[in-house]
Amino acid sequence: MATSADGTTSLSPDEPAHRLRAEIERLRDEATRQRTLAHRRAEFWTKADIALGFPAALLAGAAGAAGLASADVRVPAALAALASAGFAAGAGFLRSDSRRRANKRARHAWASLEARATVVLAQELVTPEALGDLLECRQAALAAYDGEEPQPGAR
Repeated sequence: MATSADGTTSLSPDEPAHRLRAEIERLRDEATRQRTLAHRRAEFWTKADIALGFPAALLAGAAGAAGLASADVRVPAALAALASAGFAAGAGFLRSDSRRRANKRARHAWASLEARATVVLAQELVTPEALGDLLECRQAALAAYDGEEPQPGAR
């Protein structure tokens, strides 16, 4: 920007291009941060799914085997079955598997935005249309947390 003697401000010929590049760099940096965050969240929900699902399955099997083994162990078997049901209910309530899938979808969408922004920044001429395309990709990445798996042939 240049300021003249009378106090008016005018854009230099390169100013819009610098603003576009700065915005695209900001989008790329946001995509990098969000991709890393989505990756960490997906790992967390994977561990939560295993931490709740494995004990539920193990306790259910042990409770069934103990309940059938003898009449003396029916009370411990019932307690193990209740614990198993608690783990299974916790896994169902937290929906850790669907959260893991959503974060994986989001991670891929953010990585796509990051890659597209990097390609645009590598070009000599950056157009406003490129920024518009990147903003659409950003919206798709934000929607990936809530949406379902993309349909074949969909962007």
